[in-house]
Order: sequence, then structure tokens, then C-alpha cells
Amino acid sequence: MFSRSFLGSLTKQSCRTFSNTSAQAADYTHVVVGAGAVGLAIARKLAEKDGTSTLLIERHGSVGTETSSRNSEVIHAGIYYGPTSLKTVLCLQGKRMMYDLCENQRIPYRNCKKWILAQDSQQHEQLDKTHRFATSIGVPTHFISLAEARHREPDVYAANAVLESPTTGIIDSHSYMTYLESDFQSKGGDLAFHTKVTAIDTASHGYSIHTTSPSGVSASVTTETLINSAGLAAVPLSNSILPPERHMKSYYAKGSYYSYSCGHPRPKTLIYPAPTTGAAGLGTHLTMDMTGAIRFGPDVEWVDDPNDLSVNEERLSAALDEIQSYLPGVDREKVMLDYAGIRPKLGKGSAVASGKGFSDFYIKKEEGFEGFINLLGIESPGLTSSLAIADKVHDLLYR
Repeated sequence: MFSRSFLGSLTKQSCRTFSNTSAQAADYTHVVVGAGAVGLAIARKLAEKDGTSTLLIERHGSVGTETSSRNSEVIHAGIYYGPTSLKTVLCLQGKRMMYDLCENQRIPYRNCKKWILAQDSQQHEQLDKTHRFATSIGVPTHFISLAEARHREPDVYAANAVLESPTTGIIDSHSYMTYLESDFQSKGGDLAFHTKVTAIDTASHGYSIHTTSPSGVSASVTTETLINSAGLAAVPLSNSILPPERHMKSYYAKGSYYSYSCGHPRPKTLIYPAPTTGAAGLGTHLTMDMTGAIRFGPDVEWVDDPNDLSVNEERLSAALDEIQSYLPGVDREKVMLDYAGIRPKLGKGSAVASGKGFSDFYIKKEEGFEGFINLLGIESPGLTSSLAIADKVHDLLYR
């Protein structure tokens, strides 16, 4: 059973008494592992169900400290991922849900729009394909003239074409996750920080989850259903439960971000280069935070260690060259190393569906493991999709 020190880490004043025999009912109806944006959204959704109990386990000391807080904070339109992929379906649904939630709960966001730039005829053809695809799935995009582009953003350079995505925006991801955390707890959910999952066993009641604290104190809890939303640790956790023939491999794409300390140029629109078929990312793009401060990134650097969050200075020169291709007036001396984030991928293939090796979200109720929902490869557009992913997990369990 869970120790007294573990009970002290629960963020609910009145903690349940955990069972210590398999003959009794499980301690919880749902246990969600991983309190990033997606895990928070799932736990919040499951906590709404009457007559159930939900525990959210997080190995760090607060929510959203990994991929969820080390990204571009973009609300994506959903125009890169193919017509039927989970990334498309859940991004489109999640985008609507996110804008509605932000508006209703006063979570800071801005519908600032996005431009995708073509510098030559080949890139223009790629923009044409993106526009046709967006139209086919009901996402508005439109070309604006180069004269209009120069008028609206005089510091941005596009030699050939500009495609505008009017439903793209930005969100204060930290405020969003703080809201999800608070709402989850208000619905009666329990949240355990500084709790690392070390092993999971199947049992008659569902699953026994064994954990340890930073001080080395061991504890365990039982649950009827288990949701693996562990982000960077999701594949190793999955492999610890499933048989070897169903094991998967995780690939870690580190992206470095760069701040800009100069007051000019300072566009008000998100700026993306044309997508490159086969590339693992969408290029070193220009985004901003809610204060209007500009940042650039991410690039893609494959790493073996998911904890390697160092910003690679050797990549700055190449990033500057790409940035200057669309923002020629940028002061290169004012672009500084900022932070890095790591995206959990299921392959080293293309970030867009038209490229080779595109990997979709993996969200499944695992056959032969009743009540086990696996979420793997939840990278971009995971933040945008988070509320829709929560609905999908709920439906997998209860429909």
C-alpha cells in the first residue's frame, strides 16, 4: 500500500485509505501516469465521471515540466497531417475546444494567425498542396498578395508566395495547465508529485503500480484502469507491460529555441518557412509569447538521452541563416540561446503526412490488457489536441 510519505504528497486534503490485499476493490478507478498537458486533460475528463476516482501520478514536482512547457505554445490549425490521421482529427477538434475553453475561462491566448512563406516556385507548389489539402478538410487558408504581405509585415521577406492560416494562434501553456490542474482537483481528483513509476503488474482488480519517491521511499497503488500518458517515458513504460513482440522504440527529437533581445524587427504574425517533405520538423519558425517577445525554433537534433536539454550552440549559425532568409533585418548578434525541448517520436520520418515515414499518434486500448490505454508518440500537435485526446480516451474506456 502507499506509504504515509506518499499520502503527504497528494494534493488533496482528504486522502483515501489504500487497500493492501488483492481481495479488496482497487484503490482507484483510473490512474493516469504523466501530468503534462495531455495527462492533465485526460485526468480532468475522467474525474468528471460519477462514481469513479482518479489519481494522476507525476515524477516531477509540478505539472508540465517536460515537452508541455518546452515548445512553441502554438495552437495549430491542423493542415499538415493527412486527411484521416489522429493528428488531423484530434487537432481540428482540440483547436475548437481550446479556443472555447480559453475564452470561457480567461486563459491567455491570441489568434495571431500564421504565414507560410515560399521563396521559390518549388516551395510555392508545396504551399499550393497545403492550401488544397486544408480546403479539403474544411480548414480555412488563403493566399495573400506580396504587396499586402509587405504592407502588413514590412520586415518579413517572401520572394514568391504567402499562405495565411487564420485559425492558428498562441496560448499561455502554463496558465492552461494551471487551469487543468485546478479543475481536476475541484472535481475530486488526486495528484501525486515526486512519484516515479518503477514497475506495473497486472492483477485481478486491474493493475498494481509500484512507485518510488526522490528519497527512495517505495509505495504501491492499485487501479482498475491505467492510462499511460508519460510523454518521454511512455514507450519504456509501455514496454514494461506489453510482451516483447509488442515493444516499440522511442526516438527523441531535441529542438533548440532562440530568444531575440532587439526591439526591431518584431512581426505580429507567426512566420513559418514552407514545409520540407521528409523533414522531421516544420523548420526554424518565428513565434512569440503573450507579451509579444519573439523567439525562433525549434530545429531538429536527434539525441539518445531524453533528459538532454542543453541548447546546442553549434546549431545557432544554421538557424540564423534560415531565420535571415525570411527576416533579413534580424540583428544576428541579438539572437541568443534560450531553451530546448524534446519531442517523443515513434520514428525519424517526416513531420508532415506527405513525407516518408510519417508517424501518427498512437492512442489505443491494448488488446489483452483490459483497461490499459496507451498513448505513444504524443508530440506536436499534442498541446492543441489535448482536450480532444482526453475525450477520445474517455470514449475508449466507456463507449
